[in-house]
Amino acid sequence: MIACISVATSQNHVHEATRNVQNHERRSRLLDMIRVRGFATVEEITQEMGVSESTARRDLDALEEQGAARRTHGGVLYAGGLPRRAEFGEQKPANWAAKRAIAARAVEEIADGETVLLDGGTTTYEVARLLVGRSLQVVTNSLPVANLFASESRTDLVLLGGYVSPRTGVCLGPYANELLGRLHVTTTVLSAAGIDAEGLFNAHLLLAETEQAMLKAAGRVIVVADSSKFGRKSLTLVSPLEAIDLVVSDEALSRNWQDRIVKAGPRLVVTPVDEQEPPSLPTRRSQPA
Repeated sequence: MIACISVATSQNHVHEATRNVQNHERRSRLLDMIRVRGFATVEEITQEMGVSESTARRDLDALEEQGAARRTHGGVLYAGGLPRRAEFGEQKPANWAAKRAIAARAVEEIADGETVLLDGGTTTYEVARLLVGRSLQVVTNSLPVANLFASESRTDLVLLGGYVSPRTGVCLGPYANELLGRLHVTTTVLSAAGIDAEGLFNAHLLLAETEQAMLKAAGRVIVVADSSKFGRKSLTLVSPLEAIDLVVSDEALSRNWQDRIVKAGPRLVVTPVDEQEPPSLPTRRSQPA
C-alpha cells in the first residue's frame, strides 16, 4: 500500500510539472502573438492558439498580473514588462487610485495621430500605460515609459538621451535639453512634485530644466497631479500656472484650490476616484479636424 501511494504521488508530481511547462510555453507563445500584433481579441486567441475561452482568459490574467499585457473589453493589449525601479515596483505609489483615475481622464484629451511628450512621473506613467496601442508619436525622457512602447508597432517612439538618473530612470541634462530644443510636439504631459500659487515645482534641479524645455516644445501642456501635490513647494520652479493649458486632478482637490487654478488661467478637470477598482479604459478621441 505504501509503495502504491509513493508511485501515485510521484506520478502526480510529474503531471503537475508537465502542466506547468505546458502553461509556460503556451503563455510565451501567446505573449509573442500579442507583442507582434499589439492587440488581440479573445476569439483570435482561442482560434490561433487552439485553446478554450476559459484557458485563454486564465492565460491573459496571468500575463496581466506579470505586467506584460493589459486586458480590455473583448481582448488584450501588449503592455511590455513592468519596470523594476523603486517608483514603479510592486509596491503601489502613494495615492495610486487617484493617479489611475487622473490618467484615465487625461488620455481622453489626447487624440490619435498626436505627438505626445511624456515625462517620468508616476502619474504620467499611468497615462502612458493607457496610451499603449494608440496610433501616436511618443517622445519621452523616461526609460520605464519608453519600455511600454518599445515593441508597439502602432506607436512611433523617440527616446531622449542624456544622463540617466538611477533612481527614476529618466534622461536629463544638456543633451536631452538640446534635442528638445529641436522638437515640437502636440501635447506635453507633465507631473509635479508640488504646485502652489507660484506654479509648478520639481525636486530635481536638472530635471526641472529638462521639463522647462518640454514646456517650450509643446503646443499644449497638460499637468496631471493628485490633490496631495497642491499647496506644496519643492526645490525648483518649473513653470507659472498661466503657462499650463489643462490641469487634471482628483475630486479631493479643495474648492479653494480649484478656484485658484481656474483664476490663474488653466482649464481644470477634476475626476472621481474609485478606491476599489481601477478606472476602465476611456474612450479614445478621434483626430481633430
